Amino acid sequence: MSRRIDLPADRMPKSWYNILADLPTPLAPPLHPGTMQPVGPEDLAPLFPMALIEQEMSTQREIPIPEEIREKLAIWRPTPLIRATGLERALGTPARIYYKNESVSPAGSHKPNTAVAQAYYNAKAGIKRLTTETGAGQWGSALSFAGALFGLDVEVYMVRASYDQKPYRRVMMETWGGRCIPSPSPFTEVGRRILEATPDTPGSLGMAISEAVEKAVQDSETAYALGSVLNHVLLHQTVMGLEAGEQLEMVGAYPDVVIGCVGGGSNFGGIALPFVRDRIGGKRVRIVAVEPSSCPTLTRGPYAYDFGDTGKMTPLMAMHTLGHDFVPPPIHAGGLRYHGVAPIISNLLKEQLIEAIAVDQVEAFTAGVQFARTEGIIPAPETTHALAATVREALAAKEAGEARTILVSFSGHGLVDMASYEAFLHNKLVPYEMPESEIVRALKALDGLPKAP
Repeated sequence: MSRRIDLPADRMPKSWYNILADLPTPLAPPLHPGTMQPVGPEDLAPLFPMALIEQEMSTQREIPIPEEIREKLAIWRPTPLIRATGLERALGTPARIYYKNESVSPAGSHKPNTAVAQAYYNAKAGIKRLTTETGAGQWGSALSFAGALFGLDVEVYMVRASYDQKPYRRVMMETWGGRCIPSPSPFTEVGRRILEATPDTPGSLGMAISEAVEKAVQDSETAYALGSVLNHVLLHQTVMGLEAGEQLEMVGAYPDVVIGCVGGGSNFGGIALPFVRDRIGGKRVRIVAVEPSSCPTLTRGPYAYDFGDTGKMTPLMAMHTLGHDFVPPPIHAGGLRYHGVAPIISNLLKEQLIEAIAVDQVEAFTAGVQFARTEGIIPAPETTHALAATVREALAAKEAGEARTILVSFSGHGLVDMASYEAFLHNKLVPYEMPESEIVRALKALDGLPKAP
C-alpha cells in the first residue's frame, strides 16, 4: 500500500470550519486600545474589508469558500498526507506517524491558505495595497504571492533578525512583486521611535505589526493583512485539518494525538481545530501545541489582556502573553517568535482541550535532521519543533508498546533556511531557555491593563 494518501481534487473542502460555533466558553471580546471597551465592526473597518470582519466575529459553524478562492487553492490543494514509514523504522516505534505536507504550496508553507483568501476579499472590496509583517518570511512571501494573483501591491515589514538571516525569503517576496523592509524601519513613526531607543534591536513581530498597521491606517486604499492570531486567519487554515481527517478515514485511521508548532497559532489551529471539534463531541484525541523554549508563551506566559503589537496600536486580546514589550532572542525559528498567541488557542488551553509543551532549538533541529535523513524533506525551523514532539510521542509509544496514530502538521520546508541548518550542523546553536527574570521584566508591560476574565 502506498504511504502517500491523496484526496481527490473534487473533495477539497467547500467550507471552512469555525470553532467559535462549538467553544464551551466564548472568547473574551477584544478591547479598543483607546476606550478599553469591546471592539465593534466599525473599529476594525480602517484595517480590514467587511467580509473579513464578519468572518472574524461570526459564530456560523461552516462558512462557504468562494469558488474564486477554491480555484486558486487548487494550484496546490488538496495537499498530500504521508505516512512517515522511514522515520517510524528509524525510531523503532510501533506508532503510525502521518504528516500533512503543507510544504507543497508555491510559497513552501501553509501560509497561502489564508493569504489567498485575504487577498481575494481585499481586492473585491476595492483595496489597492496591503501591508503586513512577517517573522521568518513565510507569511510575507505567501501574501506577496497572493497579491500577485489578485493584482494587489504588498508591503512587508520583516523582523530584522530574520531579514538578515533569511535573504532568500526577501527575494521570494520581490519575485512576486512584494516590497520587503527590515523592521524596525525609519519609514514609520513607531519604527523611528524604537530605533532611537534601541538602535541594535533584532526586532520582533510586535514591532513589525505596529509598523504595518501604522502604514495601513494612513491610506483609504491600503488595508492590513495578518498571517496568524486572528479568528478569520485560523478559520481559513482549517482546510488542513478537514482534509487530513478525510485522508485518514480513507485508510481507516483516526489520530490518538495531533501535533503542531505554535507561534501565533495559524498552522496549529489549521491542523487541530477540526479535531478539537471531535474532542468536544466526545472523541478521545490528544492535541499538542509545541512552542520554542526561547519564546514560551503558552507554557510560561499568563492569560491576560494585552496588545498584539509593541506600539500599542492593535486591540487588546485575551490571550497567553509574555508582554508586548517582550523581544525574544534571534533564534532561527523566526515564525515562532511572537509574544502572544491566537485567542482561540489560549481559550482551548484554558479549557484543557489542548496541551502545550516547549522544546529548545537543539532538540528541534536534531529531529529535523533525522526527518530529512529518513523522509527526504528538509523541514522549516518552525516545523522541526512539531517533529521534536512527534519523536517524543513515538518513543513514548515504543516504551509503552502502543501502536498510537500520530498526526503532525508539516507546516513548511526549510530550503531557504539552510543557514540555520549550517549553524546546527557546525554546533553553533545552543539549547536556549528564556530566563525567568526576562519574562518578569517583560510582563511589567501588562501593569494597568484590564484583567482577562
